Order: sequence, then C-alpha cells, then structure tokens
Amino acid sequence: MDLQQIKCFLSSIYYDKNEMSICVDINGERLKEQDSLQLLFVERDTKSEISFPLIENTKRFFYEAKIDLVFYRDFFVKHLFWDVYISYTDGEEIKKKRLLSNDQEIELLYEYYKELDKLIIPYTTNKGNFSLKIKEDAFITKIDQAYLTNMGNLHIEGYAVYPKENNIISQSVLTKTIIFRKGKDENIEELRFLAKNVGRQDLTEEYGKQLERDFDCSGFQIDIPLEEIYQLNTEKSLYKLYIEFSSVVDGIEMVRESSAIKFFPTISKYHSDPLIVKVKNKKKKIELKRTKKVRNFILKIDDYTTKKEIIKNVKKPWRNFRRSGKLKRIYKKCFKLIGKFPADKKLIMFESFAGKQFSCNPRAIYEYINANYPNYKLYWSIDKKYEKNFVNKDIKYIKRFSIKWLFYMARARYWVINSRLPLWIPKPKHTIYLQTWHGTPLKRLAADMDEVHMPGTTTAKYKRNFHRESAKWDYLVSPNAYSSEIFSRAFAFDKEMIESGYPRNDILYTDNNLEAIQDLKKRYEIPLDKKVILYAPTWRDDQFYGKGRYKFDLELNLKQLQEEVGDRYIVILRMHYLIAENFDLGPYEGFAYDFSNHEDIRELYLVSDILITDYSSVFFDYANLKRPMIFYVYDFESYRDKLRGFYFDFEKKAPGPLVKTTSEVIETIIDFEKSNFKLSDGFNEFYNKFCYLESGNSSEKVVKRILEKE
Repeated sequence: MDLQQIKCFLSSIYYDKNEMSICVDINGERLKEQDSLQLLFVERDTKSEISFPLIENTKRFFYEAKIDLVFYRDFFVKHLFWDVYISYTDGEEIKKKRLLSNDQEIELLYEYYKELDKLIIPYTTNKGNFSLKIKEDAFITKIDQAYLTNMGNLHIEGYAVYPKENNIISQSVLTKTIIFRKGKDENIEELRFLAKNVGRQDLTEEYGKQLERDFDCSGFQIDIPLEEIYQLNTEKSLYKLYIEFSSVVDGIEMVRESSAIKFFPTISKYHSDPLIVKVKNKKKKIELKRTKKVRNFILKIDDYTTKKEIIKNVKKPWRNFRRSGKLKRIYKKCFKLIGKFPADKKLIMFESFAGKQFSCNPRAIYEYINANYPNYKLYWSIDKKYEKNFVNKDIKYIKRFSIKWLFYMARARYWVINSRLPLWIPKPKHTIYLQTWHGTPLKRLAADMDEVHMPGTTTAKYKRNFHRESAKWDYLVSPNAYSSEIFSRAFAFDKEMIESGYPRNDILYTDNNLEAIQDLKKRYEIPLDKKVILYAPTWRDDQFYGKGRYKFDLELNLKQLQEEVGDRYIVILRMHYLIAENFDLGPYEGFAYDFSNHEDIRELYLVSDILITDYSSVFFDYANLKRPMIFYVYDFESYRDKLRGFYFDFEKKAPGPLVKTTSEVIETIIDFEKSNFKLSDGFNEFYNKFCYLESGNSSEKVVKRILEKE
C-alpha cells in the first residue's frame, strides 16, 4: 500500500511514567505486516534520524510508538527541532511521509528535564505537521476567542503557561499583562493592559492529569476599550499581541514575556466584522487580522474612506484571479504573440538577481555599453519591491511583469541576465540571451548535485527545470577554463562559452588605488583610521523560512571579536541576497556595520583589508586584490558531505586558512598582522588558476564578442 495517497495524522500523545506514547491514525486503514511501519524523527538541520516501531492497536484501530524519554533524552536534547514522519516499505524501497498534527493543545504535553534545564515540546508547524522542539525556555500561549464588540471593546480570552514554573505558581500570585506593540528598534510603541485570571480546569482534566500538572491558573480574559488605542493613532498601525507573565515566589519577582502570539489552524474563532469609528472628524477602521505565513495575531487600525473601500473591493477579486494562475497563462500567450513581432535591434534588457539589484556582471556590461555604444536603448528589469535600489541612479528601468515590461522583453534583441528567469517566460527567436552567471563554482551546481535540499522542489525536478532554462541561453560568460568545464557539464550548455574573466571584477583593477578607496570610505561613513574586515558568508540550502527565503545564524561572535581587535578594526557584514535575517548590531555600534543591502559588493571588496567568508564564491573575486582571506567554516563536514560537496579539495587548495571558532579567527588576524599581511603559500597557484584572465577589460571582451558578431 502506498501511504502517499493516505492521510496520516497524530491521534494522541500520552505518558506512562517516563515513556511517551505517540498514537497515529492512518485514515482508518490497516496495513500489512510487511509494510514495516516506523515513526521516524528527523533532525531539521543535521538530518540525524532515529526511528521507533509503530505497533498496531487492534482494539482501537491506530498505530502506537513508545519512546523511553530517559534512555533517549541525551540524543533528543542535543538538537533543536525534530520533524516527525511515517516510514514504511514499498517493495524494496523505503519511503517516508510527513505526519500531520491534530487540533489538540499538544504543546501542553511537554516534558521538562530539570537537571538539564531542557524542555521537549510537541507542536504543530505552520503547515499543520507534527514536530518536536527542544528549548531552554518557552512560553505556551493560545487565544481561544478574540472579537470586537458593539460597545467598542476588544474581547480576548485564552491561556498562557510558563512550563518551568507551572507547578509552583498559584493563581493568587500570578499576573498576566496583555501588550500591544508596533514598530521596531528605537521606534517601538506599546500599550499594556492587565488581564483577569481565569481558571482552566478543562486543560488540567485533558492535558494535566496524566503528568500531574495543574493548568487551573493559566487562563486569562480581558475587555480592552479600543478608544484608548485608536485615539493615539494618526496613521495606519499594526499591533502585534504579546503576554507578560509575572509573579513573586519566595520574595523573588519573576517576569517572562511571550513571543508574538500566533493562532491556527482555523480563523473562525478569531474573525469578527471590522469596527468603523470616528476620531477627530476622521473615520478609522479597526479589524482583527493574522499574518499569512507566521500567523501572528494583528490588530489593524487604518484610515477609512468610501473610496478606499471601493478600491479594496475591486482589487480583491483581481488579486485572487492573479494568484489563480490564469493570468500567468494569459500573460505567457501574450508574450509569445508579441515575440513574433520584429525585434528592436537596439534594445537591451538587463536583470541582476531576479530584479533585486543594480549589480554584478550585468551592471559592468551595462556601464561599458552605456559609455561606448550611445545608440543602444538600455533598460533594467526590476522587482517593484526593490525599486529603491534603482531610483536616483540615472538609469531607465521597467517593473517586472508589467504590461510595459511584457512588450520590451518580448521585442528586445538582447537579454543580459545573471540568474535564472522564471521558467514560464518564453524566449523569442529573435532574442539573444547572454547569461553571465554570478560566481566561480566551488559548490556543486545543477546536474552535478547529488541531492537538492531547497524548499519547494525535489532533486529530479530541480535539475530538469534548470536544464529547461539553460537551453534558452545563447552565450554564457565564464571567468576561467576551470569554470567553463564545469558550466558545460552542470548546466548541460553546448552553445558558445565566452571565456573572458568576469566583467564585474574590472573595477578591482581600475579603482584599486588609495584615492578611490578613501572616497568610498567617506561616502559610506566607514572609519578612515581603522582596518576593515569584510564578513561575507553564503546561504545554506537546508536552512530556510520558505522558498527563496533562507535563514542564517550568525556564528561569528561579534562581542569576542570586538573585545580582541575592536581597537584597530571594524567589521562589515554582507549577507547573501537570499538570506532573510535582520541582525541587531546595536550593542556593537561603531564596530559592526550591516551592509547586506549594499548592492555593489565590489565596493566593499575595495575598502576591506581582510575577507572572512566560508563557501561563498566571493573569495574567487576577492583574490584579484591579493589581500588576506580567512575561511570561517564551523560546519565544514556537514556542508561538504551532506549539502553540496566541492569541485576541488577545499581544505588543501583554499587561498587562506580554514578555522572553526571565533577564537581561531582572532588568532589568524593577529598572525596576519605579525607577518605584515603575508598571503598563504598556495595563493599564487590559486591566483594563476582562477584570476589569470582578469586585468580590467573583461566587459570589453564580452560586449565586443556579442554586439560586433550579432
């Protein structure tokens, strides 16, 4: 039987002393013995696995796995997240299927290891799956009801549990405060309201008895006069909701605050009609919302006009139509039709990193053509969310997927692009597609990858779609012979390779002088009296929030770095454009600077004295400057063996030392100082293999090859 066609969901969790039992319902099906059903736990980052047999309970028609939490304690708590699957055999193949959660309050069935100060908490993911999280501290909250009353109040009720203290706090000493908060950093505003404690014997009966826990004191209820909130707002406001949990035990005050409160899987309990109120002769609209992906509770206050409501009601069906996929199909047909019109032979369209930046090889090529071929019409294809990166630059741009963009892209003679286009975009026969790519490969690419760990795809699908895109390329820019060989194989590219060096690196030769570097430092307010460390790591395929949004934990200890070298260095952070993090550098003001949104990394190369990176291709470009590099590879074995794999022996051939701790980073910086920043012994060999084509004229080589031939 193929379980892929059957819903498998959590039936219940219960405890017997130190043993956790997880019961699974397989849609009422009874499987054959040879299916070898297992409950499989997979650690989210390292992909470590552990499985337990699922035994059929013939009386109650579910399958049950028993886990000894004492015996397996150390294995579970050394990681952060465990995703739960059903593993089974299908013929000779072992398959797995994600286990769905249920609508129960499963987070209340936590296990607390007091001696380790660790919690194991079952929970439901945003996608409705069952997982475990390991926490040192946690706050479990739930809103049962939230609605706007006709009296102008916001009614909220639910529960809040702090697991570590749950058994010692009595209702008489417990205080719960509802916090409405908006803004970030220095602009945070908050409003606080004291909630009423409400007994929750229902939770004790359902979830507390088997673990001898008392949740009677955990409930809360509050009616908030909305006038106290909307009178303070002169513009659109979005408030997130938090709960502060405070008490005094044995004379010691304890205060804890929850993260922004989420609610799922249904919205029916939380939905209410918006309120329209009048404030100082202006109408305001107050409504309860929840964020789409994270599902945080939101109180939204906005100006209300009849015109605004009409526009909103018109836009909603249009937005739904656009998301349905019908518009894309119509758009594709129009693209094909317009693509049959004669080409505009002087029109060139540029795009960098899906329209997010004015950068990389397309920028260098654009600047060369703009300076030397004035009779060409040059336009940039941009993502409207990143329009700020293109204004005030004296360049012409068109918003991606607009009607104007459709006509210009379909009639352009040339496309100059450094990453993949959406697969549905057809290339007209008259268009010359110059793919510049965006790096010398260290990590395995496309067809050379054994496994793909990115969200929203499989290994086979990723490779198939990549080759469908690369089949459209007419030319591919390569920085060296090493890259040409890999590109040809990994991209299945059999057309013309322009082996010219990377155009984007021309500036590293033309502007590598004291005057240009000092001008850059002054422009971006970088201290002139200190040396500059550039930290530019790459992204990890398996660490993501969603498709195209990768997360990154800053393993480099900035505090330690500041204490040791902050008197003579500053650090510039430049994260990969796919990374979605925003780092709080407030404690490191004057030492650490976040330049992640600085589009032209070439300028950061020029102002820096040392590069710290990991597996990012930035080090191939930086090598042109012949300056020291440090490779901070704290997860080297995992990255090398599990995620990507390398094209050459990185340990032996990297043009700088490999280190795994911040202490080793600091030691290496001090060693560089003692040697007067001498380069590693193998640097010249590396430079001669990867940088030999670059001398400041790669843009000219590419442009002449394309424009003069075509």
